[in-house]
Amino acid sequence: MSGPRVLIVDDNAMNVAIAQVVLQADAFEVECAGGAAEALQKVDLFRPELILMDIQMPGMDGLELTQLLKARPATQGIVVVAFTAFAMRGDEAKMRSAGCDGYLSKPIDVKHFAQQVRALIGKPALSNGDATGSAL
Repeated sequence: MSGPRVLIVDDNAMNVAIAQVVLQADAFEVECAGGAAEALQKVDLFRPELILMDIQMPGMDGLELTQLLKARPATQGIVVVAFTAFAMRGDEAKMRSAGCDGYLSKPIDVKHFAQQVRALIGKPALSNGDATGSAL
């Protein structure tokens, strides 16, 4: 039996590696993308239940990619969680208006990260329960 599917979209290899190891150790299926173009290729094939979305990436940033995914019928139901060090009030409004369903802050707490991600999976868009950062 396979675990929940998570796509990590982040251009920082260290952030990706740590998150991937922690999630895989907790029975998640994990795919990674280093940017928007790669994420768009992987999302339709992998069909994640949740996307951990870095906000600051070169080219198309995480908020633009989130807007694109939320506008597509095939991907609009995927829970998108901002995976960011930016967690200030003004940033929360930007994340919500782009379609993010929650956020988890970096650096991650390796002891609780998998549990936090699991709590966000399957929640209705824009009404997720608290999981570290929160549900926006």
